[in-house]
Amino acid sequence: MLEMAWPTQKSAGMWSRLESQKTHLKSICLQYHMYLLLNSHFFFLLKNKTGLTIFFLCAYIPKTEADHCKWTDVLKDLEQIKTSKDIDVSLYTANTDEDKECQEPIMRCFFLEMKVILHECYIKNCSKTQDVFNILKNGNARFKNNELSSTTSKKCKECEEYEEKSFTEFIQNFVKVIQKECK
Repeated sequence: MLEMAWPTQKSAGMWSRLESQKTHLKSICLQYHMYLLLNSHFFFLLKNKTGLTIFFLCAYIPKTEADHCKWTDVLKDLEQIKTSKDIDVSLYTANTDEDKECQEPIMRCFFLEMKVILHECYIKNCSKTQDVFNILKNGNARFKNNELSSTTSKKCKECEEYEEKSFTEFIQNFVKVIQKECK
Protein backbone atom coordinates (compact mmCIF):
# COMPACT_ATOMS: atom_id res chain seq x y z
CA MET A 1 0.00 0.00 0.00
CA LEU A 2 1.24 3.47 -0.74
CA GLU A 3 2.30 5.55 2.22
CA MET A 4 1.69 9.26 2.21
CA ALA A 5 4.18 11.69 3.73
CA TRP A 6 2.84 14.36 6.04
CA PRO A 7 3.18 17.84 4.67
CA THR A 8 6.27 19.67 5.87
CA GLN A 9 4.39 22.95 6.02
CA LYS A 10 1.32 23.46 8.13
CA SER A 11 -0.79 24.93 5.38
CA ALA A 12 -4.46 24.34 4.84
CA GLY A 13 -3.90 24.00 1.10
CA MET A 14 -1.45 21.14 1.42
CA TRP A 15 -3.60 19.43 4.03
CA SER A 16 -6.66 19.58 1.79
CA ARG A 17 -4.66 18.20 -1.17
CA LEU A 18 -3.45 15.34 1.01
CA GLU A 19 -7.00 14.58 2.13
CA SER A 20 -8.13 14.77 -1.49
CA GLN A 21 -5.46 12.28 -2.53
CA LYS A 22 -6.44 9.89 0.26
CA THR A 23 -10.08 10.11 -0.75
CA HIS A 24 -9.17 9.53 -4.39
CA LEU A 25 -7.06 6.46 -3.48
CA LYS A 26 -9.88 5.07 -1.34
CA SER A 27 -12.26 5.57 -4.24
CA ILE A 28 -9.96 3.75 -6.65
CA CYS A 29 -9.51 0.93 -4.16
CA LEU A 30 -13.27 0.60 -3.70
CA GLN A 31 -13.83 0.60 -7.45
CA TYR A 32 -11.22 -2.14 -7.90
CA HIS A 33 -12.84 -4.33 -5.23
CA MET A 34 -16.25 -3.79 -6.82
CA TYR A 35 -14.76 -4.79 -10.18
CA LEU A 36 -13.33 -8.01 -8.72
CA LEU A 37 -16.58 -8.83 -6.97
CA LEU A 38 -18.70 -8.24 -10.04
CA ASN A 39 -16.29 -10.02 -12.31
CA SER A 40 -16.29 -13.18 -10.18
CA HIS A 41 -19.94 -13.26 -9.09
CA PHE A 42 -21.87 -11.38 -11.73
CA PHE A 43 -22.39 -14.24 -14.16
CA PHE A 44 -23.16 -16.64 -11.30
CA LEU A 45 -25.92 -14.29 -10.11
CA LEU A 46 -27.45 -14.14 -13.57
CA LYS A 47 -27.83 -17.93 -13.68
CA ASN A 48 -30.51 -18.07 -10.99
CA LYS A 49 -33.86 -16.37 -10.47
CA THR A 50 -32.90 -14.52 -7.28
CA GLY A 51 -29.78 -13.07 -8.89
CA LEU A 52 -31.76 -11.87 -11.88
CA THR A 53 -34.33 -10.25 -9.62
CA ILE A 54 -31.65 -8.43 -7.63
CA PHE A 55 -29.92 -7.32 -10.83
CA PHE A 56 -33.09 -5.83 -12.31
CA LEU A 57 -34.10 -4.17 -9.05
CA CYS A 58 -30.70 -2.51 -8.76
CA ALA A 59 -30.64 -1.52 -12.41
CA TYR A 60 -34.11 0.02 -12.55
CA ILE A 61 -34.60 1.62 -9.16
CA PRO A 62 -33.92 5.32 -9.66
CA LYS A 63 -31.09 6.83 -7.71
CA THR A 64 -32.45 8.60 -4.66
CA GLU A 65 -30.64 11.49 -3.11
CA ALA A 66 -31.27 13.36 0.08
CA ASP A 67 -31.23 16.55 -1.98
CA HIS A 68 -34.00 15.78 -4.47
CA CYS A 69 -34.82 19.31 -5.58
CA LYS A 70 -33.29 20.38 -8.87
CA TRP A 71 -33.36 24.04 -7.80
CA THR A 72 -31.14 23.68 -4.71
CA ASP A 73 -28.15 25.44 -6.28
CA VAL A 74 -30.34 28.35 -7.32
CA LEU A 75 -31.81 28.56 -3.83
CA LYS A 76 -28.32 28.69 -2.25
CA ASP A 77 -27.25 31.52 -4.55
CA LEU A 78 -30.48 33.42 -3.88
CA GLU A 79 -29.63 33.28 -0.19
CA GLN A 80 -26.24 34.81 -1.04
CA ILE A 81 -27.64 37.79 -2.93
CA LYS A 82 -30.76 38.58 -0.91
CA THR A 83 -28.90 40.94 1.42
CA SER A 84 -27.08 42.81 -1.32
CA LYS A 85 -27.18 46.59 -0.96
CA ASP A 86 -25.68 47.09 -4.45
CA ILE A 87 -28.81 46.04 -6.27
CA ASP A 88 -31.59 48.59 -6.38
CA VAL A 89 -34.10 47.78 -9.13
CA SER A 90 -37.83 47.27 -9.52
CA LEU A 91 -38.67 43.91 -11.04
CA TYR A 92 -41.75 42.17 -12.35
CA THR A 93 -42.58 39.81 -9.51
CA ALA A 94 -44.89 36.85 -9.92
CA ASN A 95 -47.29 35.93 -7.15
CA THR A 96 -46.53 32.87 -5.08
CA ASP A 97 -50.17 31.75 -5.14
CA GLU A 98 -50.52 31.26 -8.90
CA ASP A 99 -51.97 28.05 -10.35
CA LYS A 100 -49.74 24.98 -10.40
CA GLU A 101 -50.03 24.82 -14.19
CA CYS A 102 -48.46 28.28 -14.42
CA GLN A 103 -45.37 27.22 -12.48
CA GLU A 104 -43.07 26.97 -15.51
CA PRO A 105 -43.92 30.42 -16.92
CA ILE A 106 -43.50 31.88 -13.43
CA MET A 107 -40.05 30.33 -13.07
CA ARG A 108 -39.08 31.59 -16.51
CA CYS A 109 -40.29 35.07 -15.54
CA PHE A 110 -38.09 35.06 -12.46
CA PHE A 111 -35.09 34.02 -14.54
CA LEU A 112 -35.82 36.73 -17.11
CA GLU A 113 -35.79 39.28 -14.33
CA MET A 114 -32.52 37.81 -13.05
CA LYS A 115 -31.03 38.92 -16.38
CA VAL A 116 -32.08 42.47 -15.47
CA ILE A 117 -30.31 42.07 -12.12
CA LEU A 118 -27.19 40.75 -13.83
CA HIS A 119 -27.20 43.73 -16.18
CA GLU A 120 -27.55 46.05 -13.19
CA CYS A 121 -24.64 44.29 -11.48
CA TYR A 122 -22.44 44.76 -14.52
CA ILE A 123 -23.26 48.48 -14.61
CA LYS A 124 -22.71 49.07 -10.88
CA ASN A 125 -19.90 46.51 -10.53
CA CYS A 126 -21.68 44.98 -7.55
CA SER A 127 -20.14 42.40 -5.25
CA LYS A 128 -22.73 39.71 -6.00
CA THR A 129 -22.32 39.59 -9.80
CA GLN A 130 -20.90 36.05 -9.77
CA ASP A 131 -23.76 34.76 -7.60
CA VAL A 132 -26.33 36.32 -9.94
CA PHE A 133 -24.55 34.78 -12.92
CA ASN A 134 -24.58 31.37 -11.16
CA ILE A 135 -28.33 31.64 -10.58
CA LEU A 136 -28.91 32.22 -14.28
CA LYS A 137 -26.54 29.46 -15.33
CA ASN A 138 -27.97 26.88 -12.90
CA GLY A 139 -31.55 27.91 -13.58
CA ASN A 140 -31.26 27.70 -17.34
CA ALA A 141 -29.63 24.29 -17.03
CA ARG A 142 -32.67 23.01 -15.10
CA PHE A 143 -35.23 23.77 -17.79
CA LYS A 144 -35.91 20.82 -20.07
CA ASN A 145 -35.62 22.96 -23.16
CA ASN A 146 -35.51 26.61 -24.10
CA GLU A 147 -39.07 26.66 -25.43
CA LEU A 148 -42.04 27.07 -23.14
CA SER A 149 -44.07 23.85 -23.08
CA SER A 150 -47.18 23.90 -25.26
CA THR A 151 -49.31 22.58 -22.39
CA THR A 152 -49.08 25.91 -20.60
CA SER A 153 -52.49 27.40 -20.03
CA LYS A 154 -53.59 30.57 -21.79
CA LYS A 155 -54.68 31.98 -18.43
CA CYS A 156 -51.07 32.25 -17.24
CA LYS A 157 -49.83 35.82 -17.16
CA GLU A 158 -46.98 37.21 -19.18
CA CYS A 159 -44.03 38.39 -17.12
CA GLU A 160 -44.77 42.06 -17.81
CA GLU A 161 -48.30 41.68 -16.43
CA TYR A 162 -47.05 41.20 -12.88
CA GLU A 163 -46.61 44.10 -10.50
CA GLU A 164 -43.17 45.66 -10.20
CA LYS A 165 -41.69 45.18 -6.74
CA SER A 166 -38.44 45.95 -4.99
CA PHE A 167 -35.41 43.68 -5.22
CA THR A 168 -36.01 42.39 -1.68
CA GLU A 169 -39.64 41.43 -2.37
CA PHE A 170 -38.62 39.88 -5.68
CA ILE A 171 -36.04 37.61 -3.99
CA GLN A 172 -38.49 36.66 -1.22
CA ASN A 173 -41.13 35.64 -3.78
CA PHE A 174 -38.55 33.82 -5.91
CA VAL A 175 -37.43 31.77 -2.87
CA LYS A 176 -41.07 30.93 -2.03
CA VAL A 177 -41.78 29.79 -5.58
CA ILE A 178 -38.71 27.56 -5.63
CA GLN A 179 -39.56 26.10 -2.22
CA LYS A 180 -43.09 25.41 -3.47
CA GLU A 181 -41.61 23.68 -6.53
CA CYS A 182 -39.35 21.53 -4.34
CA LYS A 183 -42.17 20.16 -2.18
